[in-house]
Amino acid sequence: MSRQKERTRYEVHTYEDGNTVRHLEAVPDFHEERRKRKEERRISEDKRRRRRAARRNRERALKMSAGYVTFLSGCVFAVALISAAYIYLQSDVTIRQKSIASLESEVSSLKIENDMTYKRITTAINLDEIKKKAKRLGMKYPTKKQIIYYTIDNSDFMTQYSE
Repeated sequence: MSRQKERTRYEVHTYEDGNTVRHLEAVPDFHEERRKRKEERRISEDKRRRRRAARRNRERALKMSAGYVTFLSGCVFAVALISAAYIYLQSDVTIRQKSIASLESEVSSLKIENDMTYKRITTAINLDEIKKKAKRLGMKYPTKKQIIYYTIDNSDFMTQYSE
């Protein structure tokens, strides 16, 4: 009988739940819990230190010395001055472009007017009538002795003196 008791004492009964067997939970490791708590404390202290450092940095950033304010004011003034000069130059360029366009249109209209006047004059002249009047006044065609030919040496103009 003692064998039977020993046998029952060492028998392990398991319960199947579906097609898998449940595993027994291990005994909690207190050392692991302590290590986790220490790690959490270290992380929270790091966060507090970072927050304090960030707060100090923000306070330092908000403090501006008189020299820094003067420097920033000078920079703003310089930027404003340069911007005003740029706008002035842009408006000047625009005005000049408009005046150039108006002058070009004026030149174009004058050229058209000159061409029209020239055509009107050339169409109004009757060469046959001029020949008749010239003959009546005693004019003749020039002879070969009266015609003088000349050449121009690399210059684009010539001065003619009367005889």
